Amino acid sequence: MNPVEVAPVPAPDLREPLWLLEEWLREGEPVPDDFIGKVQDSVQAGDVEVLAARLGGRVVGVLVLAFRPNISLGGLFASIEDLYVRPEARHRGVGAALLKAADERCRGRGIYYVEVQVERGGAGAFYAASGYEPEPDVRVFSRSLVIRDRGDEKPEA
Repeated sequence: MNPVEVAPVPAPDLREPLWLLEEWLREGEPVPDDFIGKVQDSVQAGDVEVLAARLGGRVVGVLVLAFRPNISLGGLFASIEDLYVRPEARHRGVGAALLKAADERCRGRGIYYVEVQVERGGAGAFYAASGYEPEPDVRVFSRSLVIRDRGDEKPEA
């Protein structure tokens, strides 16, 4: 069995690992080019890292790690925004290798707190087996905002 190789993806090379996320999160619908540009800018700024896992030279997993300041911690914390492993590559250590690489990237930045949100019935067991613990008394609330298309606006008189 080939060893899993995990490495950060430089901003210009994001297309290939993003294909995996498009396949999973967007049912094959491409991420808009302008959004890819924003992700590239975030990677170049050091606010986001995209880690790609390869088996036999082929990208089979991806992890998106975001870094943010947190006042209560008095420093940066990391959030695993997305982690995906192709179904045919699961149970081969790919997810664990991605989490290990994320831990190393965080330690290198002096970050000791990493969080991830999972859906019920989702990857909770995987994260728990990897040492993640549920946060007591924490609930996630969300809200969708309506954003008008600026092309629909009428010029002011």
